[in-house]
Amino acid sequence: MNEITIPLGIYLHWPFCEARCPYCDFNAYATTDFDVDEWSRCYGIELDRLARETAERTCQTVFFGGGTPSLMPPELVASVLDRIDRNWGFANDAEITLEANPSSSDAERFAGYAAAGVNRLSIGIQSLRNTDLVRLGRLHSTCEARRAVETAASHFARLSIDLMFGRQNQTLVEWRQELTETIQLGTEHLSLYQLTVESGTMFGARLAADRLPGLPDQNLAVDLHAAAMEICGQNGLDRYEISNFARPGAQCRHNLLYWRGHDYLGIGPGAHGRMTIDGQRAATETILAPAEWLSAVSERGTGESRRSWLSPDEQASEYLMMSLRLAEGADRLRLRQLTSHVPNQEQLDLLCELGQIEIANERLVATTGGSLVLNSLISALLSPPIRQPATI
Repeated sequence: MNEITIPLGIYLHWPFCEARCPYCDFNAYATTDFDVDEWSRCYGIELDRLARETAERTCQTVFFGGGTPSLMPPELVASVLDRIDRNWGFANDAEITLEANPSSSDAERFAGYAAAGVNRLSIGIQSLRNTDLVRLGRLHSTCEARRAVETAASHFARLSIDLMFGRQNQTLVEWRQELTETIQLGTEHLSLYQLTVESGTMFGARLAADRLPGLPDQNLAVDLHAAAMEICGQNGLDRYEISNFARPGAQCRHNLLYWRGHDYLGIGPGAHGRMTIDGQRAATETILAPAEWLSAVSERGTGESRRSWLSPDEQASEYLMMSLRLAEGADRLRLRQLTSHVPNQEQLDLLCELGQIEIANERLVATTGGSLVLNSLISALLSPPIRQPATI
């Protein structure tokens, strides 16, 4: 595929939140004190720099992530989108997503984002139970979550909702009811994430001190996941990625760029990117700390901290790891064009026998059982062939 025809997206990281959630391990900082003009200027410098390296490309998707991007003033969002348009131009059907929290959502702000060019909103509800919202450190109430969805629906044709399961003391009956209520709010897309406790977070410290009771065991976690598959399917939301469900045609096209191994530019503190330049694919990273990122952009003209050129084997491994998250799976022809070493055929045959993977129309597809152990499945596919001891 010629690099000019490779789909291109832009991820822009906004690192600030009103408060840091106890389960969060993202690059986020609790403050509402920021210089809007300085952030606008530095985002512009980074966009200009990357545009010089990706000439003749057209931007197909933009994703404002964080942090809490709904803390961004609409005029800042507008300045970023204007700079992108001037540097690359937008595809006619460009998807422009902004993440929002109910606690920083109001009609005037949503109207400003829509006027700036945002056409898809992703709202982080996480729960429709007030007790659980408090446990999760969220600043909004159930009523505010419902109101945010209603307000968003009046400004954006495309709407996604984030919900978390596997929470403390959550039962299967309660989860089924809560998920049904969420779908009834009206949305074309759902992201359903199991609560994971990461080291370095407040929840991680509590778990280590045995102060995080009520987390589900493995059997309940499997049942919660199965219930999500069932209820979403019954309501016309098909699972197209391991944690994402959508109505036909409503998949998040920006995230599909990641999972299908296409190009995306990472801008802002802690943002990662993948870009193809002169036929070579690079992985990029940026400085984590917001103040340091701003200083580097101002003084050196770049917030990039690392650029690594990926070998064909590395590209194949990364593509396999990402694409097996999708219901459509991985394209075997594309893998063979990159390398002859991935995946390991011996392991592939064994995993097919075990019912964890299927081969359909020259694609590798993780089965329902395989998707529940996806990390170990991918490790097996990427591991060296098992050699039998030589016999005399």
